[in-house]
Amino acid sequence: MFKKILVALDHSKADSFLLPRVKELARLTGAEILLLHVSTGWAAQWQENLNLSDSQEIKEDREYLQEVSAELRRENLRVTARHDSGEPARAILKTAEAEHCDLIAMTTHGHRLISDLIHGTTITRVRHESHIPLFLVKAEMI
Repeated sequence: MFKKILVALDHSKADSFLLPRVKELARLTGAEILLLHVSTGWAAQWQENLNLSDSQEIKEDREYLQEVSAELRRENLRVTARHDSGEPARAILKTAEAEHCDLIAMTTHGHRLISDLIHGTTITRVRHESHIPLFLVKAEMI
């Protein structure tokens, strides 16, 4: 069924709603899990263009990916992790395609109209542009 599941982590409590479901799905299908986190801060957005060193945000995000990867490996799941920076939807779409993923797992945050208009939604763009199926889990706002 699924061979590789891209799991878009946002380094928040929302991940705690997504990961248990992805683990169960990976166990059922024997799929590999590809964790992806996209840093979005100012330094992350301009790091490559301005030749900046890693910001504290980027360091913490990479550590977080390592911690989650190690936890999943302890549970005997096959996992790799990727870190990117910039615009999350673009990075998710690019990585899913490049890594030949056959499912993209993400959380929804339940923003409402005004917030969505101001911030936009990563899921909306991924949903409209991806040819890969999506697995969405609603994260309870905490």
